Amino acid sequence: MTAVRTVLLAGGRVIDPGTGHDGVADVLIRGDRIAKVRQAGSAAPDGALVIDATGRIVGPGFVDLHSHVHSIAGQRLQALDGVTTALDLESGLLPIERAYERAAAEGRPLNYGFSASWTMARGETLSGRVFDGDPFGSLDLLGDPAWQADSSATQLRSWLGRLETELAGGALGIGVLMGYAPRTDPAEYRAVARLAAAAGAPTFTHVREIIESDPTTPVDGTVEVAQAAMDFGGRVHHCHVNSSSRRHVDRTLATIERARAGGAAITVEAYPYGAGSTAVGAAFLAPEALPAWDLRPGNIVLVATGERLRDDAHLRQVRRADPGALCIVEFLDERDESDAALLRRPLAHPDGIVASDAMHIEWPDGRVDTRQWPLPPGGRTHPRTAGTFARSLRVMVRERALWTWSEAFRRCSWLPARVLDDIAPAASRKGHLAPGSDADVVVIDPGRVTDQATYLDPTRPSSGVEQLLVSGQLVVRDGEIVADAYPGRGLRGEAG
Repeated sequence: MTAVRTVLLAGGRVIDPGTGHDGVADVLIRGDRIAKVRQAGSAAPDGALVIDATGRIVGPGFVDLHSHVHSIAGQRLQALDGVTTALDLESGLLPIERAYERAAAEGRPLNYGFSASWTMARGETLSGRVFDGDPFGSLDLLGDPAWQADSSATQLRSWLGRLETELAGGALGIGVLMGYAPRTDPAEYRAVARLAAAAGAPTFTHVREIIESDPTTPVDGTVEVAQAAMDFGGRVHHCHVNSSSRRHVDRTLATIERARAGGAAITVEAYPYGAGSTAVGAAFLAPEALPAWDLRPGNIVLVATGERLRDDAHLRQVRRADPGALCIVEFLDERDESDAALLRRPLAHPDGIVASDAMHIEWPDGRVDTRQWPLPPGGRTHPRTAGTFARSLRVMVRERALWTWSEAFRRCSWLPARVLDDIAPAASRKGHLAPGSDADVVVIDPGRVTDQATYLDPTRPSSGVEQLLVSGQLVVRDGEIVADAYPGRGLRGEAG
């Protein structure tokens, strides 16, 4: 596709959370940057592509700090959900250089980036695994008990050194899947937090179990990350507080707020679903661990087949046979108003960030990606891959009036980009529409934007995202995917 060098988005309601602008205006794009937000009705430059945005909302594209899609197919679903930058920061990949090379060679519709993977660094040292930046070949590691063990002093130095090297190579921080190795020595987590703070790199943590669910946990997961933020002064990001906290979200949010009031740089994210998705071999899905989550095997559904697990024996058999198999884990009932209110709580929390935890798509023939659009039938994933941001807008703005539209863009675009300012100077150009910022822009029909994906039909794209530009190139045009558009660029870190 030949890029249109000048685009004028004319007459829309322009929302820029960076300046607080909210009013009818034109947005002029030249090349890959915003040139100007100007008075509506001004003459279009010669040769410009003019898109009428009357009655639509124009704002900075959404920045997803927590996406595991790593695929063209998954990124196209996220594009129709308003996302322009999809980053894997909770888990990360290793080696980082190979991960960026792979994404660049394949092409991506959206911007991309990765953290240094704590899990894989430990897997190299404690399990003897070899990784090649492949996002699809390592899920079975989550069910391997070897990497979940405590480290010797020599092993600790080895994998900490690996993380330090990855930061120097452009990682966007350190992703820590502590919830998948929940019995490890807390001193090891503190060593990671100390290293990250010294390098000026954020950590992105799936916390270990909280004290209400497991009184035997070495330390409450939320307290652990909050204490690290206070003690070492680094930036700490608490991933998916909704699924980590479940029915105890009020307490965990209060813990985070106390730390922030004390000066800790801690941020928090959530997604608006009552079920999560992960590999069935995860430590917290062992039959003996389920009671801590108030779960039964029947709350677990295999993504590939739609099969609901019958009992403990069935769960053990599946975990042995294919520990990397993706599954859906139901932790709250979205149909119950009290549970739905719990899901809204972290989204309404001051400065709460929307992040999807999007997963890749699997087809019955084993494929995990395709350039075909519309997507082939039979693809399975979690509906949050297609619908997180549109659902958040529908629930929080249209239905509940808990956010204004300006607040929605602050939480979906501005705040997530600001998490990365210290580690990635290029992030300063994202999440807003100031002249010189990246031309990552979404145009939304405010009366029509909604999610359509369900647990039974998880790849139905969201509706209401009419135009989406990444680096000034249209990836969505008039509500349809532009099939030959791959303008996504890698966002790299510059650890100090």
